[in-house]
Amino acid sequence: MSSSGQESVDEALRIAQGRAKARSLASLRILIPFLARYRWHIAGAGFALLCSSSATLTVPAALRGMIDHGFNRADADRIGHYFLLLLAVAVVLGLATGVRYYFVTWIGERVIADIRRAVFDHVLRLSPSFFEETRTGEVLSRLTADTTLIQTVIGSSASIALRNLVMLVGALVLMILSSFKLSLLVVITVPLVMVPLLGLGRWVRRLSRKSQDSVASTAARAAETLNAVQTVQAFTHEALDSNLFAIDVEASFTAAILRTRARAAMTVVVTIAAFACIVAILWVGAQDVIAGRMSGGELAQFLFYAVLVASGFGALSETWGDLQRAAGASERLAELMRTQPEIAAPAQPRRLKEPVRGALSFDAVHFSYPTRPDSAALDGLSFTVAEGEAVALVGPSGAGKSTVFQLLLRFYAPDSGVIRIDDVDISAFDPVELRRHIAVVAQDPVIFSGTIADNIRYGRPDARDDEIRRAAEAAAAAEFIEHLPRGYDTSLGERGITLSGGQRQRIAIARAMLRDAPLLLLDEATSSLDAQNERLVQHGLANLMAGRTTLVIAHRLATIQKLKRILVFDQGRLVGEGSHAELIAHGGLYARLADLQFGGARSAVG
Repeated sequence: MSSSGQESVDEALRIAQGRAKARSLASLRILIPFLARYRWHIAGAGFALLCSSSATLTVPAALRGMIDHGFNRADADRIGHYFLLLLAVAVVLGLATGVRYYFVTWIGERVIADIRRAVFDHVLRLSPSFFEETRTGEVLSRLTADTTLIQTVIGSSASIALRNLVMLVGALVLMILSSFKLSLLVVITVPLVMVPLLGLGRWVRRLSRKSQDSVASTAARAAETLNAVQTVQAFTHEALDSNLFAIDVEASFTAAILRTRARAAMTVVVTIAAFACIVAILWVGAQDVIAGRMSGGELAQFLFYAVLVASGFGALSETWGDLQRAAGASERLAELMRTQPEIAAPAQPRRLKEPVRGALSFDAVHFSYPTRPDSAALDGLSFTVAEGEAVALVGPSGAGKSTVFQLLLRFYAPDSGVIRIDDVDISAFDPVELRRHIAVVAQDPVIFSGTIADNIRYGRPDARDDEIRRAAEAAAAAEFIEHLPRGYDTSLGERGITLSGGQRQRIAIARAMLRDAPLLLLDEATSSLDAQNERLVQHGLANLMAGRTTLVIAHRLATIQKLKRILVFDQGRLVGEGSHAELIAHGGLYARLADLQFGGARSAVG
């Protein structure tokens, strides 16, 4: 088991490392539409940035005047003016920095909230085939870890980079005005700093992408295990799963450390190169002061501007790494946003005519799941169901029963053939509009965190409290709900773990009852219940099925014996049709299934 788990981890890492790498910062362009909504906030941040940078750039001029004149006995009375100027600069710098911080942080939080919402809304509309190939933990990693990286850039790194860029350009210009000769030497030495910056930047970008992919793999492993924690504990698999998670964590740590080493190396090389160049240039400047070609204040002013240029380069080298990481994160989010649902609404969708009758038909439908293209889930399936008729679908596992539901809900489209509701091809409808007329009760119904009322109201969000109570009563759920301390306001744990299987089923039936859809799909709704709960659930189902076109998937044949029509499936084909008695009398697959469940039932009927 551990070797198999190791193989799955290795495969996940190979997939992660095989993704396309972010080649440049161009992938950050996906942020532009989100940023454009807040142009006035960006303008405010930009104005504050210019004010703070301008204030900083005036400091060297004040320093020059103080050195050249303030320490001269003849001009001693002027030194106070220079200190007052420095104080005024500090006030402007403080106010402008605070305003910039507020605007930039607000923009970062707001934009990331918008991105997370947009990505989540998009993912909710993707086809189930996407989730067959992509683990939920991977999607969650992009929603959390990747957006957090982008938030760091928008809310901090981008602002720091722009401030240092403005300071760099401003200091460079003022440096030229201070001493053209020394500035020319600075410009000549700039490539010595830029070359390692660009080369190391590409290295950091590659390692950043690997680190992000490794974090996604770790999140996917954790989500998969925690979502099945009871199974993990029941099979005493804690130690093995812990070891597998530890392998993922160590792979993530290794990738992160490699990225950190690369960024550290980049910072060291760029910083040393920048300051080595400045030291060499200042030596030349010192010779000019000694020779009387420039004053001490001018050299100090030039020195201050040179320090601003060097610190600007150093800060840009650090924020460049953040921008590289954000570019990788943006690319991963862009990949997600570019993914389109396989089932999309037609350009001009039709609407179901009201009232919807719920009559349906399958006409020579062929279908294979995308992950199993060589295996036909449905092979030329044809049948009809009249308005208000209840029909059971039976057959061995893998016969195609659940696939019928998947196609009716337009989670997938047939490879060929036509599915109709009320004599209209369902491909002509918007899938969302189609699903509004369908209610589903699954074998293992999903219960969300929140109250019981919230879970029932999931069937129709605008339902009133009295409608929720009537639905619960019709589903035979009111009896246990009303005995709870807070009744319908009782909070449920994640996935409804505080409820029994029968209670979850009855809430699911109440949810479907409240939806009041003309077409009802019941997928093994009582297969895992004890006799008492099955009786209560069957009562709720009988109320729910009344007047609705109903398809019932059932392995327990005792639950569908009373239905007048049963369809027998085998390997994606319809191999039998009739009532329980007719199918047993006819023999074949249904009779064999019945004999396995009822023993002597077949001879008794005969």
